[in-house]
Amino acid sequence: MKIRRDFLPFSRPSIGRAEIKAVVDCLRSGWITTGPKCKAFEDGFCRLTGASHSVSLSSATAGMHLTLLALGVGKGDEVITPSITFASTLNMITMTGARPVFADIDYDTLILDAAHAEALISKRTKVIIPVHFAGAPADMERILAMAKNCRLKVIEDAAHAVGTYYRGTHAGGFGHTAVFSFHPIKNITTGEGGMVVHNDEEFDRKIRLLRFHGIERDAWRRYGKEGNPEYDIQSPGFKYNLTDIQASVGLVQLARLEEMNHRRERLAAFYMEGLSGIPGLELPGVPDYPHTHSWHLFVVKVLSLERERFMQKLSEYNIGYGLHFPPGHRLTYVKKMRGARRPRLKETERCAGRILSLPLYPDMGDKDVHYVCDAVKEILGNG
Repeated sequence: MKIRRDFLPFSRPSIGRAEIKAVVDCLRSGWITTGPKCKAFEDGFCRLTGASHSVSLSSATAGMHLTLLALGVGKGDEVITPSITFASTLNMITMTGARPVFADIDYDTLILDAAHAEALISKRTKVIIPVHFAGAPADMERILAMAKNCRLKVIEDAAHAVGTYYRGTHAGGFGHTAVFSFHPIKNITTGEGGMVVHNDEEFDRKIRLLRFHGIERDAWRRYGKEGNPEYDIQSPGFKYNLTDIQASVGLVQLARLEEMNHRRERLAAFYMEGLSGIPGLELPGVPDYPHTHSWHLFVVKVLSLERERFMQKLSEYNIGYGLHFPPGHRLTYVKKMRGARRPRLKETERCAGRILSLPLYPDMGDKDVHYVCDAVKEILGNG
């Protein structure tokens, strides 16, 4: 086949005239940091998820950090999470003084194995973090039942899950806490940013204080009409707030969510058809329970060729790719922290050297997917 001249990236944000206009309007308004646009964006996430509270933040990492702190996670505690997750989750668990405990996954879907997670619960376990992986939801019914029986808090890692539903309920709508990401590769973006959704008034107060230096009121409430710029701090906080510039983009993206996710679904269907039956390649598995997949990622498993060689060949065909994720239990600092103990993660280890994410984003053309499919066939056919 003829190799394309231009590079096909793994991902690219879908930014149009409406997003650009929203940013320009925000710049001209004179208020560009956390303010009314952030509030409107938060309200939009409450409507999307069904949660009663949303807090916008500078990143999902910030959201995970503040959520763990607000839930009182600290030294001596254990937090159960899959190893196939982004390292930021493990970093934030560790930075609180707690210890990540790794649960295995289902090989086909790469989603947390709830039964294995339950077997890991100890008297030190405080939180479980299921990951809605690649746009497919974790089995929340089982996870919530487990959490209730063992009096655990649940933090949904919903970084991949804007537009993801489990049995008719959107991620974040299950009465616990969920953390969303708006990184440029996500289904909607604010450049960088995150959102925590939840249903608890006291938790909301804690996380908002932690978000902005421990100050009781946001800047726009202190410096707006009839505001009072005086403040007091009863406990210190961080600088993790989102800006109105970013929220302006997010509001437009949120309005386009259905359109963009529909496009992702169509592209995923093309992949499923075009890559079906190729020896040495396994396609993404999907959960058997009722759900709506948001197709954040299209993760295949390469069996007949070493992954490094496969990635090299994709580069030669001018195709980008991603790796989601290097197993967390193999990270150097995690291994040192755990000492000689090595978790038994049969399915995680089985898929670890095989998984690879192919390009998937709303502005891809149909012909781009067909090109990737033809290239993969040729690469695996020729080795």
